[in-house]
Amino acid sequence: MISYVTLGSNDRRAAKTFYDAVLAPLGLKPGYSDDEMVGYGPEGGEAQLWVVEPYNGLDATAGNGTMLALAASTRAQVDAAYAAAIAGGGRDEGKPGPREIYGPNFYAAYFRDPEGNKLAVVCRAPD
Repeated sequence: MISYVTLGSNDRRAAKTFYDAVLAPLGLKPGYSDDEMVGYGPEGGEAQLWVVEPYNGLDATAGNGTMLALAASTRAQVDAAYAAAIAGGGRDEGKPGPREIYGPNFYAAYFRDPEGNKLAVVCRAPD
């Protein structure tokens, strides 16, 4: 259903440092990168997440009610991505743990990147 997602950034270099660390535990690596954008995807695959400076020249802003949820294969990946986010200047929005309201195996962490974009990392595999 989704081809790719973009998140806006006012400082693409700082955002790259943040996302390199957060996405590494999920097996996502930076592919294409220039002064305005960086794309992340699985090694050898297409970029599915782009962090970009807005093309219209206006400031990037986080959307109210907008959240990007990234898939993790293991709970350890959720924990590692969350730890990297907080260590890299992200803001806690929900520590890693089960969220049984969403299902018996739903394990997630929530955080905001330094620009205010809200993200989740979710594992749906049994413990």
